[in-house]
Amino acid sequence: MTAPESIGHDELDEVMAHLRLAIRPSELHGSVCGFLAGGGRLGRRPLLEMLHLDAGGITVAPADQAVLAQLVRQSESELADPELGFEPLLPADDRPLPERADALVDWCRGFLGGFGLGGPDAHNRLSDEGKEVLRDLGAIASSSFDFGDEDEDEDALIEVHEFVRVGAMLVFTECHLPSQPSSDTLH
Repeated sequence: MTAPESIGHDELDEVMAHLRLAIRPSELHGSVCGFLAGGGRLGRRPLLEMLHLDAGGITVAPADQAVLAQLVRQSESELADPELGFEPLLPADDRPLPERADALVDWCRGFLGGFGLGGPDAHNRLSDEGKEVLRDLGAIASSSFDFGDEDEDEDALIEVHEFVRVGAMLVFTECHLPSQPSSDTLH
């Protein structure tokens, strides 16, 4: 049996169009990743319900539900990947720079919202570095970009993208470490 193909930005966009969700695919992926990073578990509840997203009373078709379930599995697997293979789900590199930059802002906004829904003590599990990552993601989420030199702007977006990618994995890892004993004594 072969592994299912990864969910891409365009495929997720199609599902979201069916569901008439008022957010973009990158923000939904960020929400899923933040929720998982914060320790959130779906259990038997649907993803959209867990993320407090309203599909306008539309029943989610089984094919769309399958894509959403695969997105959750894919996101969790990638965030936990020891080879650091995680990537925020963004428009393809051939899309215009402003579209990709806006999608990265959306992704960060989603991550923060999802993280807040993930678990009540997730923030307390973070190191100072993890908390700083969340603050920086907040700064990115509230950003708007001015574009000038295309090459410089592309390089800047690559740097921000890499920070977001690594920062999300750091937050996920820190929130999933076993609780450390309060004693420094080994038995």
